[in-house]
Amino acid sequence: MPEQSNFSKEDDGSRPIGQRPTADQVLLAPRPARERQAFTRTDPWRVLRILGEFVEGFDTLSDVDTAVAIFGSARMKPDNPWYAKAVETARLFAAANFAVITGGGPGIMEAANKGAREGGTLSIGLNIELPHEQAPNPYLNRVINFRYFFVRKTMFIKYSRGFVFFPGGYGTLDELFEALTLIQTDRIKNFPVILMGRDYWSGMVSWLKDVVAKEAMISPKDLELFRVTDDPEEAVRVVVESVGRQLLEGRPGG
Repeated sequence: MPEQSNFSKEDDGSRPIGQRPTADQVLLAPRPARERQAFTRTDPWRVLRILGEFVEGFDTLSDVDTAVAIFGSARMKPDNPWYAKAVETARLFAAANFAVITGGGPGIMEAANKGAREGGTLSIGLNIELPHEQAPNPYLNRVINFRYFFVRKTMFIKYSRGFVFFPGGYGTLDELFEALTLIQTDRIKNFPVILMGRDYWSGMVSWLKDVVAKEAMISPKDLELFRVTDDPEEAVRVVVESVGRQLLEGRPGG
């Protein structure tokens, strides 16, 4: 059966070649509004949107070389001690000449972007379209809005030299375990993953050690893929030292 993808519905390919519309004619021919709207809901159209998001992300972040991604709860209020700790951590990264990348929203993300701005470094937000309309926080020098989580995740991994996780919920845990999985499976270079808040993360760490590793679902060595601390200076030092080793070894980061 002849391929009909380049022909209009009225042209089934049975007419002589000279009488068939050209590909340009089919492309440029007016279409009913209903048909145009239907196409924007099809998978081929979504593929183009996805491609566009990748291109925009790569283009916007192409000059970002040394950056750290900071994650944490969007629900954290400015009067929470962890908010101030995130501001301090980002400010210290700025002093070490790191750009700071967050999800661009409120809470810990806002705190990290605030610290980055106060420290005079590039403050980046990778915002995501959500049903409850997550708006970019006011401390961003550069923001990209995404429709698709997996495109956004790629940008975090590609342009960060380390991940720092403050207390957070499902979104924070999602980013944490995806990063650990990519490192564990050698899909990306091993780079530092820092958990800020010993008390907050202690239950999860104990479960990984006493249940998951004990039942051989992960190896004991996998527990070394992250570090837990309460100290912003330690978090920054671990990431900076990791980047220094990467430069000495002549290889890029994560």
